[in-house]
Amino acid sequence: MGTHRTPAKLDAEGLWNYALRVLGQRAHSVNEVRRKLSRRAQFPSDVEATLVKLREYGLTDDRKFSEAFAARRLEGPGFGKLRVLRDLRAKSVTSAVAQKAVETVFSGTDEVFLIERFLERKYRGKDLPQLLKDPKKLGSVYRRLRLAGFNSSTALTVLRRLGAQSGDLEDADEEEV
Repeated sequence: MGTHRTPAKLDAEGLWNYALRVLGQRAHSVNEVRRKLSRRAQFPSDVEATLVKLREYGLTDDRKFSEAFAARRLEGPGFGKLRVLRDLRAKSVTSAVAQKAVETVFSGTDEVFLIERFLERKYRGKDLPQLLKDPKKLGSVYRRLRLAGFNSSTALTVLRRLGAQSGDLEDADEEEV
């Protein structure tokens, strides 16, 4: 069994270097950086001083971080607004900043198109209209769309257009409540 070592506490210079390493690995929200620095700081006052310095150098900015994060989630996995908002809040971005970033990134996007693209990717090689005739599969596809952050009414509209039976869709929607 390995022994768990507590990392050494860092002075102001060590904390600055640690912050640069952390931000060099991937982008972080201000609160994520604050938490990481707080765990390693020898003196709590050094955390805020380091955050101020990072801000002055333009290395931390929740607005830019949130917009870049939202754009990656939209382009990569093709998630919907609600999922991106939830993920940003999990990264300790304030609701107002997260909401603004998502609105900016998603402006001009067609949620129907996003859902169709998401379904094409997730069900590549499958006959989706045939799959949706099975009520259990329909419910599964619907839940997957909701988990991916798509609006329920838009998801239902797309599923109806793909040939799902109206009665089955109403049952799927009731499960969500």
